Amino acid sequence: MNQNTVITISRQYGSGGRIVAQKLAESLNIPFYDNELITLAAEKTGLSVECFKDAEKTSIGNLFFSLTSLTPSLDSVGLPLNEKIFLVQSQVIKEVAAEGPCVIVGRSANHVLQDNPNVINVFLQADLPDRVKRAIDTYGQDAEGAEAMVNKTDKRRANYYNYFTGEKWGKAENYDLILNTSRMDLDKIVEVIKTYVSLR
Repeated sequence: MNQNTVITISRQYGSGGRIVAQKLAESLNIPFYDNELITLAAEKTGLSVECFKDAEKTSIGNLFFSLTSLTPSLDSVGLPLNEKIFLVQSQVIKEVAAEGPCVIVGRSANHVLQDNPNVINVFLQADLPDRVKRAIDTYGQDAEGAEAMVNKTDKRRANYYNYFTGEKWGKAENYDLILNTSRMDLDKIVEVIKTYVSLR
């Protein structure tokens, strides 16, 4: 593996993407970033972690309002809150990627780092029944509303990605490797990704 390799993991909800990313980072002995990016971005702006989490969970159309408590440089831009948060998180993503090899989950990292030649972009998907089962068994979702939650979360992720990147979430051209986690055990998925990384 290149000593500067950064692996981004984009995933459908319930595909086990975060689990795979954690296992991959542990196996390669490199840093893992998911919610940690929110913490770093919050520290950079002085905003609360909850503010970032709420912004990610809110639909794009409901986020168009100004906030004056961001960093002065971003506040002066006069952008809506969601765009300011995207800029801050993008800056943090670039900073952690510049520090060395790591695994980054979500947050349009594949697009943010598109000019970095050392990035490998992975998209993980799974069959809907398997995603619903994992949402219930692993993530603790209520069985009655699990399928709706899976679809709603994927729609939100797609809207977020499409809005900020101008590209289509999950489109093959945006990734180096697309894997269906319904087809094999998650540990084997990790090994497939490691093999791909080693051959690049």
